[in-house]
Amino acid sequence: MKARIPNQPSRNDMMQKIQKMQEEMSNVQEEVENTEFSASSGGGAVEVTVTGKHEVKAIKIQPEVVDPEDVEMLEDLLIASLNEAIRKANDTMETRMNGLTGGLNIPGLGGLGL
Repeated sequence: MKARIPNQPSRNDMMQKIQKMQEEMSNVQEEVENTEFSASSGGGAVEVTVTGKHEVKAIKIQPEVVDPEDVEMLEDLLIASLNEAIRKANDTMETRMNGLTGGLNIPGLGGLGL
C-alpha cells in the first residue's frame, strides 16, 4: 500500500511566495522608515520626533523648561523623549514585520532593521 502524500507546493511556488514576502517586507520597512514617531516627557515640556530610521527630525522645548541653573533636567527630558520615540519606531517595525512573517525567524530575511 502506498502512502498518500498531500499536495505539496512545488519549489517554484515556494520561491515565488518567499520572493513576494521579501517584497512586502521591503515595502513595510521603507514605509516604517519614512514614518515619523513623536514622544514627549516632562508633561509635554520636551517633544522629540524621529523617523523609523532613528533620524531626529524635530525637538520642541517649552520655554519654561529652559533653566540655566538646571541644564541637567533638560538633558534628562531630551534623553527620555528620544529613547521613547526610538522605542516606538522599533516596536512598529517589529510588529509590522511579525505581521508578515507570523513571527518566523527565516534565515536570509533578517537584517531589515530589526
